Amino acid sequence: MPPFSPGESALALLKHYEQGPDGGFAPSIYRCSTGHRTIGWGHRLQPSERFPQPFSEADAERLLAADVARVGAQIRAAVEAPLTQSMMDALVCFVFNVGAGAFVKSTLRTRLNARDYAGAADQFRRWNKGTNPKTGKKEVLSGLTRRRQAERELFLRDGLPG
Repeated sequence: MPPFSPGESALALLKHYEQGPDGGFAPSIYRCSTGHRTIGWGHRLQPSERFPQPFSEADAERLLAADVARVGAQIRAAVEAPLTQSMMDALVCFVFNVGAGAFVKSTLRTRLNARDYAGAADQFRRWNKGTNPKTGKKEVLSGLTRRRQAERELFLRDGLPG
């Protein structure tokens, strides 16, 4: 069973990669590199969501905690294999970015549930493309390449479950 909750490494990695256009949390709504309306620490706005602006850092922290709890629950529902805390944290960062639907259908999840941890770790690197909002085509993004490498390294940090 995966650890019950995401840890500090998940939050640190998310805050590193989910910064607003001016660095840090985003107090105002902006469009991310793939065109989604975003606020706080990488929270993708749903059509019905409204937030006061400027958005406070305390509000951004609460929203991030709720987002991370939701992602953690999605991972626990999708993963049957034992995980280390670092694996859970890496998966939280990954699923936060790609979405639970994509994760559930992924080879990464399939290999993970087969307890092929090395094979699962190698799958992170494949997820380095984003849809260009101007062309509608998938393109390799250098930021995603760096992020996937960091997630992979965190995933492997504690070694493989015994």
